[in-house]
Amino acid sequence: MKNNRRDFIKKTTLASVGISLAGSVNAMSAKSYNNIVGSNERLNVAIAGLGRRLNAFKSPIALKESNIKLLYLCDVMESQRLKGLKAFREHIDYNPILENDIRKVLDDKNVDVLINATPDHWHTPGSIMAMKAGKHVYVEKPCSHNMYENEQLVKAAKHFNKVVQMGNQQRSSGHTIEIINEIHNGIIGKPYKAVAFYNNGRGEVPQQNNAPIPKGLDWDLWQGPAPRRDYTSETWDYNWHWYGWDYGTAEAGNNGTHELDVARWALQVDFPQHVYVEAEKRHFLEDGWEMYDDMEATFKFADNKIIKWDGKSRNSYSTYGTGRGTVIYGTEGSVFVDRGKYMLYDRKGKLVKEYNSASNEAGTALGGGGDTSTQHVQNLFNTIRGKEKLTAPIDDASKSMALVHYANIAYRINDSFDIDDKTGMMYNRNAMNLWSRTYEPGWEPKI
Repeated sequence: MKNNRRDFIKKTTLASVGISLAGSVNAMSAKSYNNIVGSNERLNVAIAGLGRRLNAFKSPIALKESNIKLLYLCDVMESQRLKGLKAFREHIDYNPILENDIRKVLDDKNVDVLINATPDHWHTPGSIMAMKAGKHVYVEKPCSHNMYENEQLVKAAKHFNKVVQMGNQQRSSGHTIEIINEIHNGIIGKPYKAVAFYNNGRGEVPQQNNAPIPKGLDWDLWQGPAPRRDYTSETWDYNWHWYGWDYGTAEAGNNGTHELDVARWALQVDFPQHVYVEAEKRHFLEDGWEMYDDMEATFKFADNKIIKWDGKSRNSYSTYGTGRGTVIYGTEGSVFVDRGKYMLYDRKGKLVKEYNSASNEAGTALGGGGDTSTQHVQNLFNTIRGKEKLTAPIDDASKSMALVHYANIAYRINDSFDIDDKTGMMYNRNAMNLWSRTYEPGWEPKI
C-alpha cells in the first residue's frame, strides 16, 4: 500500500498545463483532473519558514477534511522552530519533526508538499529544490526575487510536472471571484484601468551594524542563495525587507504583488508594453531603510489598458478610504474590491451594489492569515488530489510577479522602459542587467 501511495504522488502531473513564461494561462482540463487518482490520499506536508505567515497554515493543515500530516517544521532559527511547534500543538495532537536544514527535509521521500514561507531570496531556489526532490509546492509571494527566477520557476513546474501555487490568496476569495467574473461578463462595460494600492505606517528601522550572530541562528543557511557577508543587526528578522536587494523585493514585492495581481486579473492582461515609475525614500531619511518607501508605478498594456500601483509604506493617509485594495474602471462603471468586500458603481458614480463577505483575512497587519488563506492552501491540496483546479497556477501568477520586478528595476535604474508583451523581455540594456542577480556559488536556481 505504501509503494502504491508513493507512486500516486510521484505520478501526479501537470503535463496538460503547458506552462511557459510567455505563454497564455492554460489551466488543466476537467478530463486531465479526472485522470488523477487517489483523491482521499493523505498528504504529508513540510513548512519551511516559520515567521509571521505561520498563522496562515495552521487551519488548512489542522482541518480534518484536509487529511494532512505535518511531518516537518523547518527554520534556520531555533526559537522559530520552538515557537512554530507550540503554535501547531494547539491544533494537532502529534509532534512534527523540527529541522534546521531544508535540504534534509527535502531528502525525505515521505514529504509530498513543501509550503515555502522563507524570505524572498529563498522562494524560487527552495521551490525548485523541492520540485527536484519530487514535491509539490505552495510558495509564498513573491514567488521570485527577479525575472530570471520567475522564468526558472515556471519552467521547473513544467519540467518536473508539479503543482505549484503562489500565495496570492485573493485568487481564492469568493467575493473577489464573483465580481471579477462579473467584470469579465461586462458589468462595467470594457475595463480599461485599474489602480492597485497599499498604505501603511511603518516606522523607523535601525541602521545595520556589525553584530554577533543571534543565538540559534544558522546565518550561513539563512543567506542561502545570496552572496555571503558578515551578520548585521536586525537583518534576520523582518527588516531584511528594507535592507537592500540581496534578500527582499521592497514593498512592491512584499504587498503590491496581491493588489497588482487582482488588477491584472480584472483587466485580463499579461505582460505590459511600458513601465514608468516615480519612487523615493521620503521618511526617516537617516534610518536604515535602503530603498523607496513611496512608489507610484504605471504599466501600459495593449488595447490602451493601464494598471497603476500606489504604494505608501510609511504614510498611512487613506487615499482610497482603506489600507489596501483595487479600483477597476470601465466604460460603464467602476468597482472597488478588497479582501473583505466589493462595491459596484455605475458610470455616474452611484453605488449600485455592495457586498460584504465577512471574511476575516488580515489586511495591513503583520503576519496575516484568515479564511481566504485557508481556502487558498486547501485549493493546492485539492488540486494535487484532482478535486479542483489551481486558482493561482504559477504560469499566471508569475506574470503578476513580473509587474513587481519591472517596477523595482525601473526604480533602480531611474528610467522607464518598453517591454516585449509576448516574451516579457525588457528593451533596455540597464534593465536587462538586472534580469538576474549575483548568487553564492553553487546556489543558482537551475532546472
